[in-house]
Amino acid sequence: MQFWFSYNWMVREQWYEWCGELSQEELLQERTGGVGGILKTLFHIVDVEWSWLQLLQGKPDFQENFEEYATLAKVRELDRRFRADIEGFIRGWDDSMEQRPLLDTLPDGRERLLAWGEVMRHVLAHEIHHIGQLSVWSRELGRKPVSANFIEKGLIAPAAP
Repeated sequence: MQFWFSYNWMVREQWYEWCGELSQEELLQERTGGVGGILKTLFHIVDVEWSWLQLLQGKPDFQENFEEYATLAKVRELDRRFRADIEGFIRGWDDSMEQRPLLDTLPDGRERLLAWGEVMRHVLAHEIHHIGQLSVWSRELGRKPVSANFIEKGLIAPAAP
């Protein structure tokens, strides 16, 4: 689990660097798909990750407003703050947590019972999905996207032969 979160964070940081070469107008431009645009998508990734992990830890969530974070620097700062809050939880993950129950209340009031491991994998897949959208938009801008390759990112060292 930790390797996948580390991977997502590494790739997200690379996307922030990539975004540093775009104008504010390009970052905010509404686009087809995703949640509307490049910066709004990065904000959404950060917000969803933090919100779900707050829920698992029994901590309160609050609804962030994108308009208050509508610059690359502000989204990165929010990410740093949220990551500092959740990193210990992720690093402390173990197999005994996989099937812990989470009673989740949907916006319409219905409840559903989820397993913690299911939620964690949803958070991971959610980011990977949106990073794919960023890759499409980067190609539409005529730019090379950040590599999504897990290989050679230094996340898992091979054992000595």
